[in-house]
Amino acid sequence: MTTATLISRGPFGDLGLIEPLERAACDAGYSRPTPIQEQAIPLLLAGRDLLGCARTGTGKTAAFALPMLQRLSAVGARHRGHAVRALVLVPTRELAAQVAESFRTYGRHLPLSVAVVYGGVGQEPQVRALTRGVDVVVATPGRLVDLMGQGHARLGQVEILVLDEADHMLDLGFIPDVRRVLAAIPRRRQTLLFSATMPRPIEELARGILHDPAKVFVTPEAPTVDEVDQRVHFVEREHKLALLAQLLVDPAVSRALVFTRTKRGADRVARQLVHGRVSAAAIHGNKSQGARERTLDGFRRGKLHVLVATDIAARGIDVDGITHVVNFELPNVPETYVHRIGRTARAGASGIAISLCDPEERTYLRNIERLIRRQVRVIGGHRPHDSHQRTAHHRTVHHRNGHDGRPWAGHA
Repeated sequence: MTTATLISRGPFGDLGLIEPLERAACDAGYSRPTPIQEQAIPLLLAGRDLLGCARTGTGKTAAFALPMLQRLSAVGARHRGHAVRALVLVPTRELAAQVAESFRTYGRHLPLSVAVVYGGVGQEPQVRALTRGVDVVVATPGRLVDLMGQGHARLGQVEILVLDEADHMLDLGFIPDVRRVLAAIPRRRQTLLFSATMPRPIEELARGILHDPAKVFVTPEAPTVDEVDQRVHFVEREHKLALLAQLLVDPAVSRALVFTRTKRGADRVARQLVHGRVSAAAIHGNKSQGARERTLDGFRRGKLHVLVATDIAARGIDVDGITHVVNFELPNVPETYVHRIGRTARAGASGIAISLCDPEERTYLRNIERLIRRQVRVIGGHRPHDSHQRTAHHRTVHHRNGHDGRPWAGHA
């Protein structure tokens, strides 16, 4: 079949995708479209602008990559030197690498080129790719603006623009760079904006750049996380490391992602786990790009049992088979909790999220429970009610459960 041939059967058969894309999706292990894919793909194939609200793990990348590749292939490769036909802006280096890899995976049967542009590494390979001309560029805003200033990135032929994880780009201060990119690309284009949340600055940005957009909202305003088995242990701060180490030796924990609030905390936790003979490593913004990629590759391949991460570093992590997410420290922003535990129970799989809550984090837990509209199940004890009971409870629970060999990650 030619690349223009539509298919009428298979998991994506009703979405209007051409055979090479359907085949690539099947090769990648897709069994059926996710809700955002079912809603977004036909709209994007029709050329509509789109405003999407979707959290991680919903199949968002395929939802925009598949129709983009189809639209680009329909008119053939017509770029000239330095030209870019489609541009995807993302907030982090890890996410840029993973989105670019997804484009290569989905487009493996199409004659389209993909390049990735991000900081922290030498720019020469990126400059060479841009000089040849590229069908799809996945970029972080800072490095792209730098290359634009040097005359290496010419965006006057961009046909499709995607802003992915726009709220995270706002958090990291990238919106001014995004606006510089917007000023350099044609007004006549297809524009897609995806965000897990819709704070006012993102709503205003969307109104300014989207033309009569279709809206796809697959994350409710107060997100539900029923697919994740959520648990909480009440524990004193000084006992958290011992409890974490015991939790991670449970055979049920085949691949775990552990969250800390700080880079220093991530290093400390990873170092203590390694000292206790747990295969672990930390990933955060102070690590070199090469070190981050090696660590992430080791985690993805199963050579690392545990990855300890900060929230910013983890936003770009897309690894299948994470059985457990552990909040070593609870986040002070409740929406961050939802992002964290969304790293497990992806694509219909089950997953467990365990939070280690010390007395000073009780307010964080209450805010999280208010957002998700449910109480997190207490493991190894009861829910403390006041500060005196809480302290006594923690000591009792740690003494009773922290040293008797019971697996903290087991199905209690």
